[in-house]
This record gives sequence, structure tokens and C-alpha cells, in this order.
Amino acid sequence: MNKPVVLVAEELSEAGLAVLGADFEVRHTDGADRSQFLPALAEADALIVRSATQVDAEALAHAPKLRVVARAGVGLDNVDVEAATKAGVMVVNAPTSNITSAAEHTVALILATARNVAQGHSALKGGEWKRSKYTGTELDEKIVGILGLGRIGQLVAQRLQPFGVELIAYDPYLPPARAAQMGVRLVSLEEVLQQADFLTVHLPKSKETLGLIGDRELHTVKPSVRIVNVARGGIVDENALYSALKEGRVAGAGLDVFAKEPCVDSPLFELDNVVVTPHLGASTHEAQEKAGTQVARSVKLALAGEFVPDAVNVQGGAVAEDVKPGLPLAEKLGRVFTALAGEVATKLDVEVRGEIAEKDVRVIELAALKGVFTDVVEDSVTYVNAPLLAKTRGVEVDLVTSSDSPDWRNVVTVRGVLADGRTVSVSGTLSGPRQIQKIVEVNGYAMEIEPTDHLAFLTYVDRPGIVGVVGRLLGDHGINIASMQVSRDQKGGKALIALTVDSGLAPEVVTQIVNEIGAESGRTVDLTD
Repeated sequence: MNKPVVLVAEELSEAGLAVLGADFEVRHTDGADRSQFLPALAEADALIVRSATQVDAEALAHAPKLRVVARAGVGLDNVDVEAATKAGVMVVNAPTSNITSAAEHTVALILATARNVAQGHSALKGGEWKRSKYTGTELDEKIVGILGLGRIGQLVAQRLQPFGVELIAYDPYLPPARAAQMGVRLVSLEEVLQQADFLTVHLPKSKETLGLIGDRELHTVKPSVRIVNVARGGIVDENALYSALKEGRVAGAGLDVFAKEPCVDSPLFELDNVVVTPHLGASTHEAQEKAGTQVARSVKLALAGEFVPDAVNVQGGAVAEDVKPGLPLAEKLGRVFTALAGEVATKLDVEVRGEIAEKDVRVIELAALKGVFTDVVEDSVTYVNAPLLAKTRGVEVDLVTSSDSPDWRNVVTVRGVLADGRTVSVSGTLSGPRQIQKIVEVNGYAMEIEPTDHLAFLTYVDRPGIVGVVGRLLGDHGINIASMQVSRDQKGGKALIALTVDSGLAPEVVTQIVNEIGAESGRTVDLTD
């Protein structure tokens, strides 16, 4: 029999190649040279790339046998995941390969900005001895503010503690008790900005965090603050940062990422108090070796038809056929849970009831966890790192199964206890021959609503006229209602409106509705990728 062909389009570590072993025919090509790359795809069963190879719809069209694309790294900017999914091609990455390297690079930039390392180096190599000009500052007894206590943020905290710093952090999805265990005090974003002597960014890049540190925020910081970003470009507004540095409102900055990359020309480069590196956070031999071995193992699993834990799109292999359709539903339920909770639970139960409970449904637990953390952390959340994310945040997770399901043939529930003792729950099922996804319960209120891209949930005291007010306000803002359901615990008791709308609801619209109907809570859920 012919061996499966693994096409390696960029440099892969020797350790990664060794994992593939003699079971595959390994071929090499230059992924950056389309004239070489596209013809080489014709017989490929698997493709391994790094960041220089563009795996787009055109490339996929040249690869009729392709079953898996493996990115030896974390980011997937160069892989068209949607096109791959449509083509039935699995996409995997190496989600934990670079976290140590990124944390260490963060510490390097903090020290470099504190002690003017780059500036002194440049001056001395230019023949100038500027000892007095580049007097620095110690870390000892300084306050370091960490924006985002995910995997990398936690590693940064661990590495900075021996310097004698006080650690504070902003992370709305981490329980304060878990932060305290790490020697970190959780505070608000405003408090971090006002108190930090050093500020380091480790947040996901999203609609909420894009430009999070902008002109207004940079008017609230200490003039002695030094800001470091090894996370994602665009979270710190580069124009606002330039103005703050120029005007003396910020003492220095260390940047490894930029809004547009590659970035070889920026006003920031003109400033003597800025240290920059060309996105080197993951550029260590160790990180590259970890990435190579992780994706090589995934390729072996994918080509063997087995379950691949770190697949970011299609699932494969040894999952029961009856269970597979429930995975996307469970993931959406996890995302809805996080949006409703507004924080990560201290305890989380994933409950599977009905006929499928007789199967191995551990993968449904992983899918739900993947959804819970998808909108929380900066990197891709996969089946392999979701349990780790729960563990690092101190979340106790249990899988509960029962064949008893009085209302539905099968039902999945994500239920969690929050730090203040409140319980949040959301349940869903697959309905009918076409297996249509439906949310059938939210916080004890029964309903039947499809989890479309844009959802909203309003809890209020049951009384006449509320539905009309909500409809009028949404109409005033040009927002079309696709469906609306009202559920209540009793006449005149508490009620819940569940909405699906054609476009996202701005926070100010939700606030207006909550105020006008006197709602106890108003939550929106955005399930777009």
C-alpha cells in the first residue's frame, strides 16, 4: 500500500519529523513559492505549514486528497479555516507551544524598558558613552498591572514575583480566589491603569478589546508607567500611545506586536523611549520544537481516523455517530453560558441526558468547555486546552450523565455556580430529522429558540405591555426581531424574554431597554466567529 503523503511546506523541527516516523511519505516544498506549492498539493493527504504559507481556497482546490492542515504554531491568520471546513479538511494548530516563550519575552521587554537596554546598546555601538542619560528604574517594590490572567498572564506573574513586585490584574473571567492563590490581586481596569508602574497586556483581540488602551485610558495612567504588549496588535492604540509618550504621559513602551504586520515604519520607531521587536514572542527553538511535535502527533491521529483533540474546526475519528451532531450545540451552549454569566464559574457541570448518555460523551464535555472559554481567552480554544484553561482558572468541572430525559430525546445542559453563589444554566437539544439546534431552557425558564448569531435575554417582573415596549425600542434603533419568546415562572412572577435579532445589539440599546422595562438583567450573546 502507498503511504499517506505529508507535505511539509516550511521548516519543521527534527523532533516533529521524528514523530511522523516511517509511517508516512514526507515531502518538502517551498510554501511561499506558489509555483512550487500548488502543484505539490495534488497528492498530499496532510499539509504542515508555519506562518509564511497561505492556505486559501485556491490552495485547497489544488489538494483533492487533503484531509488535514496543521499549523506549527498558535495563530491561524494564514489558514482559511472556513474554506477548509467547507472542503471537509481538518485544521489543527499547536495551542500551547509558545506560552513559555511569550511569557519570557514579556519579562525581557519589561526589563529592557526599565533599564534602557536597547537605547544604551545602540548608543555605545555608535561610539557614545551615555551612562547618565540612560539611568533606569528598579522593579523592586513597583506595581505591575497584568491585563488578562490567562495562561501567558499567569506565567508572567510567576516569573515576576521574585523581583519583589506587587502584582495586580484585570480579568473579569477569573475568580478572585484563584488570582489570590497566585499572589495576584484582582482589581478593575480603571484601578490597574491608575496604579501600575508597569503595564503588560495579555488579553484576547476581540471587538471588546480592540483599542481598549486608547487616548482616554492613557490620560489616567501614571506618567512613570511603562507599557508592554506581547499579546495582539491593536489592543493598545498605537497613535494614542505615540501621543502619550511624546507628551510625557507615559515613560516608555516595549512592543512586540502591531496593528498591521509586518510593520517596518511607525512613528513609534522615532521615539527613544520605545523598545520594539518583530513579533518574536514565539520565536525560540524550544517553542518551534514543541509546535512541530504537537502538530505531527495531530497529523498522525487525523490520518489514522482517530479523534483529534486540538482540531479547531471539524471533528474526526472515534466519536460515536450519534454523538457528533451534539458537539456544535454543546459548544454554543458554552458560549451562551459565558455571556449570561459575565464571568467564569467556580464550578461547572456539563449534563447529558437521554439516549446518547449510553455512549461515551466525554467529548461533549470538551465541546461545552471549548465554548465556555472561546470568548474569554486570546488564543484558539481547542479540545486539548479547554480543560487546562478550566484548571488554571480554578474551575471545578464535572460531567453528569443519565438516560432519564422526560421532556426531550436528548438534552445537554451547561450549569455553573458563580463566585457570588448564583447559578446560571442553559440547555439545548437537537430537534427533528434535520437535527435543528434549539435552546430549551435558560436559568429554569422553558423555551424553544434557535441559537442564531445574535441573541438577547431579558429578565423582569411579569406585567402587561413589556413585549410592546421591547419591540418599539428595537424598532426605533432599526433592529429587526427574528423571533421572540416569553417564559415565566408564574402569572405576575418573574419572566424571561428570549430574542433572536438580525443584527448585534449595542450595549447602549440593551441599557435603554433594561431601564425602560425595569429589567433585573439584560444579556446579549454574539455567536458569530
